[in-house]
Amino acid sequence: MTALSPPKNSSGKEAKSVAQKEANGVSLNRGYPAPAALATPTDLNPKDVKAVVEAINPLVADAFALYVKTKNFHWHLSGSHFRDYHLLLDEQADQVFATIDVLAERVRKIGGTTIRSIAHIAALQTLEDDHDDCVTPYQIAQRLIADNKAMAAAMRKAHEIADDSKDVATASLLEVFIDETERRTWFLFEISQGGEHHTQ
Repeated sequence: MTALSPPKNSSGKEAKSVAQKEANGVSLNRGYPAPAALATPTDLNPKDVKAVVEAINPLVADAFALYVKTKNFHWHLSGSHFRDYHLLLDEQADQVFATIDVLAERVRKIGGTTIRSIAHIAALQTLEDDHDDCVTPYQIAQRLIADNKAMAAAMRKAHEIADDSKDVATASLLEVFIDETERRTWFLFEISQGGEHHTQ
């Protein structure tokens, strides 16, 4: 039996701080204030716009990271349940990807700017990438459960900020995405019942 390794991400505790990333040469535009030509008018208070933009942009970065990680596992999965897990991970990756444009455009609608590059994603993401050569189905489920839980927690914090800022549209979107994230966690939890041997 393969020894289990811990989830790669997951709460962001292992992620580099933004300050460290900036020191390593990534000039980070936090998204607000935007250049005049990109400053979409809004009735929201500028202080509130800044708070929402700085809460949402890391979610966009983490969605990119989680999408790639889920597709990585979708492509490199092995085992007797290959077809079922392969299709499930594809479905989950598509769902994560669908949140990216919605969240990024929400930032633009209220007068902020969003992700511009792979380096920008790396600077803002809190979820760890996964470079392991081969991960068992059980480990895949456990790592993605941890990442989705971390995403849900970050979305709840962003929802609180949106609520406090009276940005009801952003809060409403996040409610839907939190539900979707919890559904992904649920499915991953269920397929991992029984442990390492059961999921092979």
